[in-house]
Amino acid sequence: MKYILILMCLLCGMVLKGFSQQARPDTQKFNFSIQDCINYAYEHQDSMLNASLDIKSADYKVKETIGIGLPQVSGSAVFQDYLKTPTVIFGGQKFSIYQRYNNTNSINLTQILFDGSYLVGLQAAKTYKELSQRSYTRSKIEVNVNVTKAYYQVLVSNEQLRLLDANIKQIKQQLDETIQQNKQGFVEKIDVDRLTVQYNTLISNMENTVRLLVLNYQMLKFQMGMPIENELILKDKLEDVNLANNLADFTSDTTFYRNRIEYGLTETNLKLNQYDLKRKKTTLIPTLSFNGSTGLQFQNEAIGKLFNTSYPSTYIGVTLNVPIFSGFQKSNQIKQSQITVLKSKNDLYNLKNALSLQASQARITYVNGLQTLNVQKQNQALAEEVLRVSRIKYQQGVGSSIEVTQAQSALEDADNKYIQGLYDALVSKVDLDKAYGRIK
Repeated sequence: MKYILILMCLLCGMVLKGFSQQARPDTQKFNFSIQDCINYAYEHQDSMLNASLDIKSADYKVKETIGIGLPQVSGSAVFQDYLKTPTVIFGGQKFSIYQRYNNTNSINLTQILFDGSYLVGLQAAKTYKELSQRSYTRSKIEVNVNVTKAYYQVLVSNEQLRLLDANIKQIKQQLDETIQQNKQGFVEKIDVDRLTVQYNTLISNMENTVRLLVLNYQMLKFQMGMPIENELILKDKLEDVNLANNLADFTSDTTFYRNRIEYGLTETNLKLNQYDLKRKKTTLIPTLSFNGSTGLQFQNEAIGKLFNTSYPSTYIGVTLNVPIFSGFQKSNQIKQSQITVLKSKNDLYNLKNALSLQASQARITYVNGLQTLNVQKQNQALAEEVLRVSRIKYQQGVGSSIEVTQAQSALEDADNKYIQGLYDALVSKVDLDKAYGRIK
């Protein structure tokens, strides 16, 4: 472990120096489990914040639609200066019914009494809000998956460092012994050189892995929406992760696709398209509205006396709008919407098949990942045993240094494949849970 500590100190010093000019004064320290990281991301990740804003926007959209059916009140004030007043001819004589200066102030009111498209719009607005809520859920699932995978990547990198450190200790001990044997004339210089090459390679791999570990921590913090200059310590360990899943529960679930948020979103889009079709059909039926107005009009030939006399007026009434012929525009719009609904139904059916295929792929990948991981564990144990026996044979003079070197290389290769298999298995478990809609 001393090599890890030394390298971590050196690298952390480099990183801190690089950030010293831009580190924020409110840099914080966190000690988080996987769930802690996910919960933090729910509150700070940009996609989550935007999804929350979309829900608020949808609320305002519903209120906007409701407002269309409420009384609409407006006021107006008009001033006119007739430089030449209009005239009318009556009985061969010209008369003007206007005076030069005019001012009209009025308040107008309209109220929908019946409009089919408005009623459909209210239903569609609620569905639009449902769409934003489901989009928020989809963002939560994506954040959950991304944070979990990034957390696992850090855990796997730490495990890789542990294995590298163990290998470095072993080869360093062997190198020191070989150097002493070479000085005493028991082994050749080439044996020392072979071990030195392996030792230097492991040290280089250790340094690279430490740098990648720093990057993996930053990636995790990025997925969480946490400033990367903050310090993050992981509470969970690899041994805390349960890779086991009861596959029988997955294979017996034939309606899992309904748990997928993607299916729910597509269903909601279908409902919106159906409401749009219904709205366009309502444009073929009459609409009825109430309207009224009250105001004061002022007229005079002298602008100074314009407001001396007022002429009030008030009216109320209803307006019936009956569509008769629109050049087949509305019927063609309805047919277009009908096609859109049919396409949405096709998309929903195709999505069901796609989700079933994705689930099968995730299940097979998960099974293969577990099997590969188990094989790599066995290979790792065998490689350690081969190296142990090779060293004993070499120390007893019945084996060669090449045999030991090859055994050491085989162990390093087994360690690398185990690390890759471990990460693949962890990721496949996350993908399996996502594919079956078990990430909420």
